[in-house]
Amino acid sequence: MVTISVVMPVYNVEAYIEQAIESVLAQTMQDFELIIIDDDGQDRSIDLARQFRDDRIRIIQQNNRGLAGARNTGIRDARGKYIAFLDSDDFWDSRKLERHVKLMESKPDCGVSFSSSLFVDENGQSLNRIQQPERKKDYDAAYVFIRNPIGNGSAPVIRRQVLKAIEFAVHSHAHRQYFDESLRQSEDVECWTRISLLTKTTFMFIDEPLTCYRVNNGGLSANVQDQYRTWLSLLDKLHDYAPDFAKTHGNLAKAFQLRYLARRLVFQQHSFKAAGYIVKAVHTDHRVIWREPGKTLETAMAALVFCLIPAPFKNPLMKRLMGL
Repeated sequence: MVTISVVMPVYNVEAYIEQAIESVLAQTMQDFELIIIDDDGQDRSIDLARQFRDDRIRIIQQNNRGLAGARNTGIRDARGKYIAFLDSDDFWDSRKLERHVKLMESKPDCGVSFSSSLFVDENGQSLNRIQQPERKKDYDAAYVFIRNPIGNGSAPVIRRQVLKAIEFAVHSHAHRQYFDESLRQSEDVECWTRISLLTKTTFMFIDEPLTCYRVNNGGLSANVQDQYRTWLSLLDKLHDYAPDFAKTHGNLAKAFQLRYLARRLVFQQHSFKAAGYIVKAVHTDHRVIWREPGKTLETAMAALVFCLIPAPFKNPLMKRLMGL
């Protein structure tokens, strides 16, 4: 058995996959296996992956099942005590695995560890912005659900036994699932929430930007609408197995999700839609203002400004915002 299994889903990422793999092979802790799941992409990603000659790399091919399905395949095939996830358009600091394993070996009650993330552009260059949660001793289920402190799918390392504790099968002969494959987005938040509700494990934060998260603002606003619909499906599922929890925390979580999507729309320069989402967030639960007044007002002001300024000024201002 290896110490840690790295699960890397791959789907049409030929521009980034080499950097992702290189960041794993460059880890200071070398007792790992890298499981690459070919999710039936149509570009040269897997051809590029096969160029790496390392016995610790295994490539599994499957019909397209989305990110959740690819992660589940990797988890089922993993042999490590710990499982780390790396989306193949992101990459890691070379100390990533060492820092996580050292923490989790010293804290047996820690089943999920996660680091802060550095935002990078499509060329892998720093945007000088860090994604990190509020520093807390205890990230309880409510906080995990409402604020998603993990932030992105390339940040966490999870004990294998914790994932085993939340596995389920939709049909009696279906493959075991850990991430819900019925969700094509928000599947990570659903998984973290289920872990925090159904197990007694502790979530612990490593205050170092060990993950480099690639920002791609080229998506259409329709993707934001799809993400919100998927998130509502997550909330419906939560009502099924934790109805009291969903009733207590659902509206505030929805408000924060709407605010997050409003910020995405601002960066995509869909300013009128962004304004609509931030208004809906405040209407859904006004606590989104006084819980984080700075970020909420910042989002509202950015949406308003981009509604009003002429088009030629939008790109320079957006670059300035990203720098800040």
